[in-house]
Amino acid sequence: MKTKKMNIVSLFWIVGLSWISLNGASQDIKLSHQERKEAEKAQMAANFYILDSLMNARSFVLEADNLQNQYGDRAFVSSNINFIRVDKSVGVLQTGSDWGGRGYNGVGGVTAEGNIGTWKVDRDAKKLIYRVQFSLLTNIGYYDVFMVVSADGRASATISGMSRGKLTWDGHLETVNNSRVFKGQNTI
Repeated sequence: MKTKKMNIVSLFWIVGLSWISLNGASQDIKLSHQERKEAEKAQMAANFYILDSLMNARSFVLEADNLQNQYGDRAFVSSNINFIRVDKSVGVLQTGSDWGGRGYNGVGGVTAEGNIGTWKVDRDAKKLIYRVQFSLLTNIGYYDVFMVVSADGRASATISGMSRGKLTWDGHLETVNNSRVFKGQNTI
C-alpha cells in the first residue's frame, strides 16, 4: 500500500515538474526567437569581416552547386569537381561531370589554370556583400570573372571569355585549406 502511494506521489511530482518546465520553455521560445535573430545578425556581420581577410589574401574556393549558361539553363553539379579557386596570384576554373566521359581534363570537363591579372574588390557593408572582379590568363584563353559573395558564404561567379558565351558558377565559398575539390588535368 505504501509503495502504491509512494509511486502515485512520485508520478504527481514528475508530472508537476514537467508541466512547470514546459511552461517555462514556452516563454523562452518567444524570447529566444528575438535573440536568435539578433545572434544571426551579429554572426553575419562577423562573417562579413572574416570574408574581408579572404578577399584581401586572395585565398578562397567557390565550390559550385550548379552551373548556368547565358540562356539561363541550370544544371546541378558536383561541387568537388566544379569550382573556381583563387590562391594568391594563380586561379583555376574547372567544370566536370559525374556522368561519365573523361573530358579534356579527366573529370568530364575543362580545367583552365593561369595567372590572375587585374583584381578589384568592392565591399558593401550595408548589404553585407563583396563584389570581386579579376582577369585570368590561362593556356586556353583569357577570362573575366565577376563574383558576388554574401556574408552567409554563398557566392556566384560569372565568367566571360573571348567568345559570346557566359557561364555562372553558383555555390558556396570555402578557404583553400578547407576546400574538398579535386583538380583535373590542365586542358591543353
